[in-house]
Amino acid sequence: MPKKKTGARKKAENRREREKQLRASRSTVDLAKHPCNASMECDKCQRRQKNRAFCYFCNSVQKLPICAQCGKTKCMMKSSDCVIKHAGVYSTGLAMVGAICDFCEAWVCHGRKCLSTHACACPLTDAECVECERGVWDHGGRIFSCSFCHNFLCEDDQFEHQASCQVLEAETFKCVSCNRLGQHSCLRCKACFCDEHTRSKVFKQEKGKQPPCPKCGHETQETKDLSMSTRSLKFGRQTGGEEGDGASGYDAYWKNLSSDKYGDTGYHDEEEEEDEAEEEEEEDGKDSDTESSELFTSLNLGRTYASGYAHYEEQEN
Repeated sequence: MPKKKTGARKKAENRREREKQLRASRSTVDLAKHPCNASMECDKCQRRQKNRAFCYFCNSVQKLPICAQCGKTKCMMKSSDCVIKHAGVYSTGLAMVGAICDFCEAWVCHGRKCLSTHACACPLTDAECVECERGVWDHGGRIFSCSFCHNFLCEDDQFEHQASCQVLEAETFKCVSCNRLGQHSCLRCKACFCDEHTRSKVFKQEKGKQPPCPKCGHETQETKDLSMSTRSLKFGRQTGGEEGDGASGYDAYWKNLSSDKYGDTGYHDEEEEEDEAEEEEEEDGKDSDTESSELFTSLNLGRTYASGYAHYEEQEN
C-alpha cells in the first residue's frame, strides 16, 4: 500500500497546484477587462488613457482612484482585510489606496489580499509592445494582446499588427526542416512545421492541446484553421511575371527593366521640350507688349479725365 501523505506534503502539493493555476490564469487573462488596464478619463485635462496613479499628460492625481487588482473605488470595510482600519467609515480617494504597482503604474487599495497578490499576478509585468517596443511607462494608451500570436500591443499598433500577423516568413507553406507540407503553424516564429518536426525534446506536449513550437515553445495551430498567407516580394525578378522564356521570368524582368529605362529618358525629353516651348511663348509675349506700347505713344486723345482734366475746370468764354 502507498504511504499515507503527511500534512506538510498535502500543503506543498496544494500550493504547487495553486501556483500552476495562477500561472495559467495569468497567461489567459483578458487584458481589456482587467482593472489595471481599464479606461480612465483625467479629472483635470479630460484626456482618456489607461488606469494610472498619475495622469500621463498633466501628472495630476485622480479624485477617485481605481484599484488595479479588484477594481473598486470605495472601501466599505465589510471584512477585516484592510491593512488600515476605518471602522464605520467608508474610505475613498487617497484614503483607500495602499501602494502603486511598478508594472502597470496604477493604484492598489489597502486590502491585504490586493497588496500581497497583485504584484505577482499583474498581467502587465512584461508588457512591451512587439511593434514599437514601448512599455507602460512610455505611452499613455492601454495595452492589448494579439489574438493570433498573443504578444503585447499598444493602442496605436494593435490594428496594423493583427492585420499582418498571419503572414509567413517564407514563400511557401513547406516545413522549415524538410520539404513536406507544414500542417502546424507558429504565429510567433511565422513558420510551418510538419507532424514529425513538431516533436521536441525541450518542449513537451500537454494532453488535449496542440503541439508546441520546437523553436520558441509557443502553442502552434493547424494551418488549415488559419488564414495564413506567404511572403510576397514586389521587387527583383518576380515583378516580371512568368510570361518570359527564361526560368521564373528572367527574360521578362530584363525586358521590363529596359523599357523602364527608355521610358524614363523619353519622359525627361518631353519635359525639356515643354520647358523650351514655355520659354518661347514668354519671349513672344514680351515682344508683342513692346510693339503695342510703341503704337500708342504718338496717339493724342486731348484733354481727358485720365490726364487730370475735369469738365468743371473749363473757362467760360
